[in-house]
Parts: sequence; C-alpha cells; structure tokens
Amino acid sequence: MASNGGFSFPKSPTIARGRNGLPKIHTEKKKEDDEICHDDSAPPVKAKTLDELHSLQRKKSAPTTPITGTQTAFGSIISDEERQIQQLQSISASLASLTRETGPKVVKGDPARSAETPRVSHVTHHHYTPDFSISDSGLKFTHILYNLSPAELYEQAIKYEKGSFITESGALATLSGAKTGRSPRDKRVVRDETTEDELWWGKGSPNIEMDEHTFLVNRERAVDYLCSLEKVYVNDQFLNWDPNHRIKVRIVSARAYHSLFMHNMCIRPTPEELENFGTPDFTIYNAGQFPCNRFTHYMTSSTSIDMNLDRREMVILGTQYAGEMKKGLFSVMHYLMPKRGILSLHSGCNMGKGGDVALFFGLSGTGKTTLSTDHNRYLIGDDEHCWSENGVSNIEGGCYAKCIDLSREKEPDIWNAIKFGTVLENVVFDEHSREVDYADKSVTENTRAAYPIEYIPNAKIPCVGPHPKNVILLACDAFGVLPPVSKLSLAQTMYHFISGYTALVAGTEDGIKEPTATFSACFGAAFIMLHPTKYAAMLAEKMKQHGATGWLVNTGWSGGSYGSGSRIKLAYTRKIIDAIHSGTLLETNYAKTEVFGLDIPTEIEGVPSEILDPVNTWSDKKAYKDTLLKLGGLFKKNFEVFTNYKIGADNKLTEEILAAGPNF
Repeated sequence: MASNGGFSFPKSPTIARGRNGLPKIHTEKKKEDDEICHDDSAPPVKAKTLDELHSLQRKKSAPTTPITGTQTAFGSIISDEERQIQQLQSISASLASLTRETGPKVVKGDPARSAETPRVSHVTHHHYTPDFSISDSGLKFTHILYNLSPAELYEQAIKYEKGSFITESGALATLSGAKTGRSPRDKRVVRDETTEDELWWGKGSPNIEMDEHTFLVNRERAVDYLCSLEKVYVNDQFLNWDPNHRIKVRIVSARAYHSLFMHNMCIRPTPEELENFGTPDFTIYNAGQFPCNRFTHYMTSSTSIDMNLDRREMVILGTQYAGEMKKGLFSVMHYLMPKRGILSLHSGCNMGKGGDVALFFGLSGTGKTTLSTDHNRYLIGDDEHCWSENGVSNIEGGCYAKCIDLSREKEPDIWNAIKFGTVLENVVFDEHSREVDYADKSVTENTRAAYPIEYIPNAKIPCVGPHPKNVILLACDAFGVLPPVSKLSLAQTMYHFISGYTALVAGTEDGIKEPTATFSACFGAAFIMLHPTKYAAMLAEKMKQHGATGWLVNTGWSGGSYGSGSRIKLAYTRKIIDAIHSGTLLETNYAKTEVFGLDIPTEIEGVPSEILDPVNTWSDKKAYKDTLLKLGGLFKKNFEVFTNYKIGADNKLTEEILAAGPNF
C-alpha cells in the first residue's frame, strides 16, 4: 500500500445501485445507534388524516347508560342510540313552529367541526307535510350544542362572540349589549281564563297583561330566528334543590354567554339525570339579539319578555341581558310553588353549625348579602328560596353578585369566586394584563358576576336546610327613626313583609340629599305573581307552625336622618344578628315604641344600650317625632293599595294585620 503522509485510506466501498443507476440509500440500523443513552422516539400516530389526529386529542365521553340498553318503566329496552334520538326529538319539539306543526331537523355538534364529529341521526317526522309549506329553513339542519361544559362554552364565546375575553383571574368577561339591566316595563304575562283569577293584576302589580295570540306571534318570531341560525345552545337543568319539588327547565339560546350563565345559575344535572331528563316543565326561548315586531299588539319598544304560564313558556326578544332569564324563572317559581303549598321567597338563607336556619329579606343596599354571608355559618343561598314541608331549599345552583367597587378586603368570598367558569358581565379591564377595574362604570354601574354556588367555600351542598328559626327583615332607614332591631309579632311580620320598606338616599345637582322611601312588596315586587297578602299569609302560617321568630333590623341611620345622623356601625349590626342566631335576644327585656308599636330590647351584649331606642340618639326630640310621623304616613299610604284587595271568604284583609301597622 502506498504511503501518504502516514495516513492510510480504506478501499472505496462498492456503491449499490438502485433504479435508473442512482445510488441506493441504506436505512438499516447502525451498530452505534444501540449506544444512545436516551431514546425518546415513539411509534407514529395511528391517524391517516389531520382530522383523525385531532379527534384522537379529545377523549370521547363514556355513555352514562349501557350500550346494551336500559329498561323503561313499561318494561321495554331503550338503547343508548334510541335514547339520544328521543332527546333530539324532545328538543325538536321544543323548537316546533306552531303554524307548521313540526320541529326543525336537529343534529348534535358544532357545525364548524362537522368533518370530524360523527352526527347522530336527525329527527324524522312521519306525518305528511304538503309541498306548499316547505321553505328554505325547512331544508337545513339546526345544530344543537347541548349542555356544553364551561370549557367548551369559553371556546365558543371567544371564537364567535365579539366582546368575550378571558380575564386575568380566569373568568369570562362578556357584554350584554345595549341593555345592561332588566326591562320590567317590557315584561308581560298572558292573561287567560286561569291567570285572570289567580294572578295579581292592576295598580301596584308587576304583571302587565297580554293576550295569548300576541304571545304566539312573538314565540313564532323567536323560534324562527333560533331555527334560522346554524347552531343553538340548549341547557337542560333543574330549579330547587329539594328533590321532591324539583322543576325541569330547558333554555334555548343563541349565545354561549347565555348558556354559560344559565349553566351557573340553575342546578346542574348529573350525567345520569341528564340521560333521563325527558320533557321539560318550562322552556325559555332566548332570541335576545332579535327585536320584537313593533307593529305587534302591546309592544312599546323593541324589547319584549313574554310569559305564558299555561304553555309553560317564556320568550325573550330585543334584550341580551342574562338576568332576564334568571328572574323570569324566579317569577315562574313564584307561581308554581304556592300552588303546591310551598312558599317562594326572595331572600338570603344561612344555617348555623347547630342546624338553626335564618332567612334574610332586604332590598338593595340593606346588607342582605353581607349579613347572610357569615364565615361561622353555612350558606344555603343568597337570593331565591323555597319553604316547603321539608324545610328550606335554594332554588338556584349559583350566585349573581354585584361587582361595582368590589374588593378582596370587603367581599373576599365573591372576589375568590371570580375564577375560571365565572361569567363577568359588562366589566372593564386592562387590555394588556386583563386585570378587571371593578370601580370603572364605563359600560354600566350594574356590573355582575355569575358563578356556581360551589365556588363559595362555606356553601352547604346540597343547598337545603331544616325549617327556619328566625325570619329577619332588613331595612336601611335613612330617616333614622326605626330601631336597630325589633322583635315582631306574626301580624307585624306580615305587615312589614308586605310593605318591603327601605329608604334610598337620592342625590341632587346642588348637593342636597334627602331620604326617599322605597316599598317593594314581599321584598321582591318585580317577581311575585300572586297578591302579596297570599305570600304573607303563607309566611305567617309556616312561622307559626314551626315556631320561627320575626325581626325587623335597621341597618340605616341613627341619631338623625341622613345628613345629620350617622349610619349604624356594621359591627353593632353583626352583634345584633349574632344575638338573634344564638337565641339570647329572646331572653332579654323589651320596651314598646310609639307609632309603630315595635318591641325593642333594652340591652344587647356588645351594643351601646342608648342606641337601641332611636329617640335617645336624637338631640332634637321634636324633629324625631315629626320624622317618625312622616315615615308612618308613608307606610299607611303605601299600604292602601293592599287594603282594597279582596282576599279570603270575607273578602277583606284581617283587622289584625292592619292594626300591626303605624298607629297615630
């Protein structure tokens, strides 16, 4: 071998030749590959297309009923596929046009994922339909997004709804459009042969009448709009945690925001309960993006919220404010529950560790949320309840909290509940950090958060409790003449419950501020369906039966009206509430006030005795007496509308209730 500077070269290997004389590439494993210390190679994916690959990413939810089928009450076996078809038939029937007498063709799944989502067979209608009734809308499918999870609804909202963002805490920020609050003047109820005699109509009533024909016109408009969309969201859920008096509700809506809102606010069914949901007891058609027809009878604006109690249906047109659905269902419960002998209540409710339950009634600004949220007690609910033969139960599955000026220090439980899954309505946030500015009212002062009640750490799940021991009526009396606490007789409880009093402080441009008395029957006049005296009579009956005590608590002013006196310290009010819960307030001595005839305690531990009787705190006794008479007169004037109502066999309110009011 020839020498070449000390180096030697091996002979050139013989290159294997492939087709057309090109070198053949060898891919066999080399010996040195066996010496790799870390090998993270893996077999290739078992997918032949990108759609198949994407489908592998999402694990299919296991059916909650066996594929082999389950037995019905009649002994027949229903397979999982048949059950799904029945479910779709039920949804199609809900969306049926009354003129065409047939529902739309419906399939489950997002149309955007149709290529990768297997479709369930659509509903077929076996009756003959004349050719002249066929329209373009009858040829299309309506995709049903059924009981989606919060994560799925986040994706839908962010992708398809302008104005939806994930905030820094993980909550979903949304906009409700032009309407940022309820529209009570646009809410109507069908007046028919049944509701003519059952509901409260006329002066003071929240029930504005409409006829059934007009309701059906609006229903048709809403259903046609929803069926014209490529997809609609359907929520099947429950109201009332008491399983014996549970109501099945179906909400059909066009926005992911509305679906997530109701997912949070109603009671969420288990997969097993959902499989056997069947036909709903009440249905909401939320076509809020679409206005009502202004030429339709009774319409006074582009907004219409219509309720038909006979058909068990509610139609929403011309408003996207989600609170209309929540309060609409509350109105339904105010009608359905009393018919079963169950009292529906606009109240907060909590329970002590010993099982003692307290109800809290109060209008905005009275401290209902603050006082019913107590870290030493379990929260049953913050807003809507039923009192049945079994005890109390929350109607809802979530909370709808005001967010204006919210802070971690003042409301830590609400602050911490605003996380993934929570809907934040109409809030303002930093465009980069997504941090919410709760003091900003740029969109509206009525900013809100809707979250599941499980997000409150001391919530009692399930949200039920024994019969209440105390019924607490809260009033923020800016006139400064009501005592910090009074023990009420049953008649007085009925009188003040029907009155639903608080006093607002109204500001004027020149800075002069005077109290304004506000009365809302049963502390929720906008939502009651029957006459207030009927709810009051039921309340008194249940209190008497179960030995509950009524209390009137003033969280407002002392020592003078707003501007001269000062607001009663929250620490004192909490001591009063603690004494009510513990039962010690029943054991103290009492004195009676003039005009209102209220029984007031002479001493409470931790509360200065001189403030318990408001006359002691006023330096000007004549001004106190004049203001007391003024407020008493406002009570009497407000109550006039109720004295004319015909109730009971004698067609009169009992003299006992009237005597429980102010006496001059």
